[in-house]
Amino acid sequence: MNTDPIEQKPLDADIVCVGFGPATGGFLTTLTRGLETIDSRAMPGLPPQVLCYERADDISFGVSGVVTRARAIKASFPDLDTTEIPMAAPVRDEKLVYLLDPHGATRRPALMQFADKVIEALSGLLRVEHQGFAVPFCPDFLHKKDGFIFSLGQFNQWVGQQVMMTGLAQIWPSTPVSEPLIENGKVAGVVLAADGTEVRAELTVVGDGPIGPVGRRLDEIVGMPEGHKRDEWAVGMKMVVDLPEGVDLPEGTVFHTLGYPEPEIFGFFYVHPGRVASVGIFVPSWLESPVRTAYRYLQHFVQHPYIWRYLKGGRMRSWGAKSLLESGRRGEPQLAGDGFARIGEGSGSTNVLTGSGVDEAWLTGVQLAEGVLELYREGLPFTKENLEARYVARRRKSWLEAEGQIAEKARNGFQRGVLQGFLGMGLAGMTSGSLSVPRPAKDKTPGRLEDFYIGRLTRSQIDTIRLRCELESEPLHDALMDACGWPKIEYDGQILVSHQDALLMGGKVQAPSEFPDHVVIRNEHVCDDCGEKMCIEICSGEALHIAAEKPAGRPGFDREKCVHCGACLWNCVHENIDFCAAPGGLHSAEN
Repeated sequence: MNTDPIEQKPLDADIVCVGFGPATGGFLTTLTRGLETIDSRAMPGLPPQVLCYERADDISFGVSGVVTRARAIKASFPDLDTTEIPMAAPVRDEKLVYLLDPHGATRRPALMQFADKVIEALSGLLRVEHQGFAVPFCPDFLHKKDGFIFSLGQFNQWVGQQVMMTGLAQIWPSTPVSEPLIENGKVAGVVLAADGTEVRAELTVVGDGPIGPVGRRLDEIVGMPEGHKRDEWAVGMKMVVDLPEGVDLPEGTVFHTLGYPEPEIFGFFYVHPGRVASVGIFVPSWLESPVRTAYRYLQHFVQHPYIWRYLKGGRMRSWGAKSLLESGRRGEPQLAGDGFARIGEGSGSTNVLTGSGVDEAWLTGVQLAEGVLELYREGLPFTKENLEARYVARRRKSWLEAEGQIAEKARNGFQRGVLQGFLGMGLAGMTSGSLSVPRPAKDKTPGRLEDFYIGRLTRSQIDTIRLRCELESEPLHDALMDACGWPKIEYDGQILVSHQDALLMGGKVQAPSEFPDHVVIRNEHVCDDCGEKMCIEICSGEALHIAAEKPAGRPGFDREKCVHCGACLWNCVHENIDFCAAPGGLHSAEN
């Protein structure tokens, strides 16, 4: 019997897209509207063959609640009726809320503590309610008042349906791409992770986000532009909740929050149609704690009195988490090369001042599609020179570039401290980027636990807690929060549930057996000297854990719990983790 492996024949296409998110949605929506009169170069006589490969098991599994001005999206759909998209609604009421500390457990700077006392003393005059202060002035750069809210998963699904109904593009979920196909110094297509099949195409559109393997590999090959770095991140974690009876917040209500559960952590609360709310937080990389668990912070956030009055008695419908690139334009890679173009969040399109990324990502896809259609009509190849002239130049002349430049230095101050960070954002926003807090010569990196908890816990207390957590294979962060006065989480079986129950409610996590582990420790010996093991503490699903069966508490990996958020990749201070292509992750269309 012949046991030789079957050689996979290459597939030929005109355009292959990697990742289906808002950027690729904008690209395919715009492209398919102009393809009917264009012939394929790969298969003459047919329309161009356009393929899109998405890692997740469905195109609706994008994890994010979104509030956006939607300028680019509305330009693509000028007659858009939000009732066509599940969970979408126009923004009606928008507030910026400063949350006081109800427990006295947060690490608030002295000036912030003083401000808290002033606000509490003037609570009647300032209309403080439920330990929250609705700031009377919300800066214009934060406002989304002419936009709408939606679930990214539901929006992706709606857009995907519009695209596929044209018959001019195919979208293949559960089909991760492992790497770009490089030939003679140019990108000639992609390699599928499942069986190594090569998909050859004249143009590869890379929209696989900041942790996608294709985009990361291209960064290694072509390098980042001079002065550009990707060194600021966040974990976004959220839950979708059925609001309890008696809560009459209208759909389209939006709260942006700051101040709690730690001063560096931003929060959000959006009300969708059908008495459903998205509520969540962003835990940034500049939070100085070398151990941080977003799920515990999320549970404290939803229990803040200002938020809890709307949620108590409700029910969690789903839960999810993802990584967010917070470097913005400063993290912009090479946008185009021979045979490829970068779009979306991984292309540095996120506006870090306004906290807006979905509409910006959509616009990058639209701009690339408009350039591609021009090149098709003129019979020109997809070279670096041509793509820069038709795509990158278009991007540079747009509001995306102008606003990205304003935002570029807006968060520099957070490398110095939380108050300097807020000051820097205010300066950049009020002066259109003319003023900002200078970035320090050396970026902030997580320090030692002993330094972070100085004055609250002694070295011996920390050592005792660390040893107990290692022996019992428990998260260190939770134990340290308990020791610093954070209240225990009292589960109610509705909204407040264990982390593992949240995984089940968030949607089934699949890890097909034919794929190898997608989180790989490169050298386990490096882990022996890592004191805090940030990869374990930050893991959104507790997939990375202290493995009792391994020496020196080296991390173990449970693939059935991994939600593909990618936080381990950027939290490993030793760059000792590989994050490979694989399907699976959370299965929740409403997240």
